[in-house]
Parts: sequence; C-alpha cells; structure tokens
Amino acid sequence: MGRAIMIQGCTSNAGKSYLCAALCRILADEGLRVAPFKAQNMSNNAGVTPDGLEMGRAQLVQARAARVTPDVRMNPVLLKPEADTRSQVVLLGRADPELTALPWRERKPQLWPHVQTALHSLLHEFDVVVIEGAGSPAEVNLRETDIVNMRVAHEAQAAVLLAADIDRGGAFAHLLGTWYCLIPEERALLRGFILNRFRGDARLLAPAPTWLQQQTGVPTVGVVPWLNIPLPEEDGVAVEASSVVTHDSSPGFVAIARLPRVSNFDEFAPLGEVARWVSTPADLDGARAVILPGSKSTGSDLAWLRSTGLAGAISRLAAQGIPVLGVCGGLQMLGLEISDPQGVEGSGHVPGLGLLNLRTEFAPEKTTLQTTFTDAETGFTLDGYEIHHGQTAKGSGVQELAPGLLWRQGNVRGTYLHGILENPAYLEAFLGWAGLPVPAGLDSLDARLDAIAAQVRASLDWNLIRSWL
Repeated sequence: MGRAIMIQGCTSNAGKSYLCAALCRILADEGLRVAPFKAQNMSNNAGVTPDGLEMGRAQLVQARAARVTPDVRMNPVLLKPEADTRSQVVLLGRADPELTALPWRERKPQLWPHVQTALHSLLHEFDVVVIEGAGSPAEVNLRETDIVNMRVAHEAQAAVLLAADIDRGGAFAHLLGTWYCLIPEERALLRGFILNRFRGDARLLAPAPTWLQQQTGVPTVGVVPWLNIPLPEEDGVAVEASSVVTHDSSPGFVAIARLPRVSNFDEFAPLGEVARWVSTPADLDGARAVILPGSKSTGSDLAWLRSTGLAGAISRLAAQGIPVLGVCGGLQMLGLEISDPQGVEGSGHVPGLGLLNLRTEFAPEKTTLQTTFTDAETGFTLDGYEIHHGQTAKGSGVQELAPGLLWRQGNVRGTYLHGILENPAYLEAFLGWAGLPVPAGLDSLDARLDAIAAQVRASLDWNLIRSWL
C-alpha cells in the first residue's frame, strides 16, 4: 500500500493546488509512481479525461505533473456552483441529479463511500498519493460533514503539511489558529508548516518559526518564495484579483467578460497580461478584442450582461469590426436564442445577442470529450475539450468552420472547444486579428512544472519530508 502526503491550507487560495503539483513532479522525478487526489472540488474549472469524464482542472494538471493518465478517482466529487446556494454534483465524472437535489448536510453519507473507495484504490496502485485539501480544516462548523480535509488525512494516514499564504499577512496567526482549532487526533497528523508566497529575505522571519514550534510542537519545513510561474487556476479568486482595469498607454488589450458564473476561465492564461477581466462598459475602453467565456448558468449570466450594459457595449464593438470570440456558454450567448425546454438550467427561452445566426437548445445529456479538429479558416489542427449541454444549429450567413464546433460570422466567432487559445498557432492568429502582439511566450506546461518543482524542492526541508514517505 502506498503512502500519502497531504497539503492543507489555512485559507482558500493558499497555494495548495500549486504545491501539490510541485510535489507530484518532485516525487515523479525520483522514479516513484505518483497519483494526485482531492476528494471534493468546488469549481467550475473542469476538464475532461481521455475517457470523456469530468474532473477538476487542478487534478488534471497534477496528473500531468505526476506523468500519469488523468483518472476521475483522483477527484471523485466535483461540485459546480450554479448559484450562491446551489451546486451541481458530479460524481466520478458524471453529473448526478439525485445527489444535486439533496441538502448539503445530507450528501456526506452518500459521497463518503465513493471517496474511500477511490482513495484506497489509488493507494494500492501507486507508491505515493499527493492529497490536496479544500478551504481550511479549521472550519469547525463543517467537521461533521467533512469528506475532504482531516477525515481524508485520517483515512490515508497522511503526513499533513499546512500552508499559509504569507503574502496576505497574518500567516503565523493563521497557522497557530488553525492548529488550535484541530482536535488531538487531527493534530497528530500535522507534521509541518509551510510559509507560501514569500517575498523578501527569509532571515527576517526569525524568531517567529521557532516561537511557532514552541507553541505547537510543529516545525516550519519550508519557506516557498513567490513564484511568477502560472498554472491553471482552480477557482475564481484569481479572476477577482485580475479584475481591476487600469487605463495606460498600452496598445490595447483583450477584454474578457467577468461573468458571475464564469467557468473554465483558466484556459485564457496564455493571453498573459494582454487580457483584462471587465465588468462595466467603461472597462472596455481601449479593448481590441472581446471574449465571452464559458458559464455554468448561461441564461442568468446573459441577463447580467444586459443589466450591466456590457451586452450593448460588446454589440457596438462588434459592429465596429472588433473581433469577438465566444467559448461554450459565450458562444451560446452570441446566438439568436437559447432554449431550455427540459429545464436543464431552468432558463426557459432566452434571446441571445444576435451576433451569430445560431440557435441553441439544451439537451439533458451532457457532451464531455477531448476533441481534435481542423479549422477551415486557418487550416490549423486544434486540440481541446468539450463540456456542454447545448446543441447548436446554424442559420444563413454563418460559416461552419468545424462541424458543430466552430462558427464565424464576419469578425465574430464562437466555439465549443475549451482551450482553443491554448493552441499557440490559434492564439497568435486571434491576437493578429486584434492587432495585438503575442505575449512573451509562456513556456510549455511541462517546462513550467519542472521549474516550479525545482524551486519548491529547494525551499523545503526535503530530506525531512521525504523521510515521512
């Protein structure tokens, strides 16, 4: 049976996914068979496995770091928020309507056996399982319904490392307070603290790590610097952080609508600093291209576009010849209408923006698959994945550049292919249509994982951590 190491955090967005990806690559480089695991993700950033099942993007990246084929056992439960108090439950890669209908606290008895089975099967197949927690284990109101933090750590008898984002401030209080909220059997699993995203001279931290160990008996096993090496993000915190629009002397930018239920936003990372998330018409000043991203609630997000005035502003830019690209839900919004006769999203019949002569109807069955096709406009072979209920049909005046996947009407394009801009040739073409330069090239994902792993390993007391495995 394999061993387990687990990264938990004092808060959401403490860098757990990032650190887990680094550990997966470090251990894989040592010749070990490694699998990532997160019992439950709450994220609309989902991807598709080779066998056409949904799982969180974070675990897809971590599987890449571990050099193994993604498997839904690595993320058995995926919660996809549809509203502030409602989430779709995806169990082992498939949406489960019955579990979705259950109240939050009644789900645990149904979900925990699947988590246990998935976890133990990975522990039996791999040398090491790198486990990611969610939020914080200090959320004592959730202890009885926990299926992702200390309950998983106990089930796997994992060595737990607790990470704090020191860039936020208050890291030592976060670490001590989290330790204090744990019960004795949970504290027994906590082996070390990590100070993550540190900027500056680590020598200035003394004597705080020693003081913290005196209070808790737990050593600080790493001070990881701020690494400006991007990985696909798990949740919307990164979008919030990049939503502030600044008006400067740059030649222009790509505006991405900050939809309330935006999904799969991580696919726009290759745009780099040329991208800006926008929420008002004023934010579009200077935009050279516009993207409508995917949505977990297409009808309500379309209503938000109209209520903010963005819908009208985007339509005016399109009429001026500015390139507009819609991806998945964004594609559907660009059409003439969206109909939902069977209540898949509960949006009924909604008129679209009318920038593409397309009509979409939601079907109960969801399409989830990895996809490769040739774009008739550019001749490029494009790779990505599909996750959608919509079935879209074209009317006159629209070019179908790939059957059922990519359409163009003048300077407006729409696609069901998530990750289209992760194809370097298409990214360059899209920015060319906008008259914008290609960002200083992102290294390949594998090169970024290698760089992150090297720097994280150098920042940890690796010999001590390795001894626990």
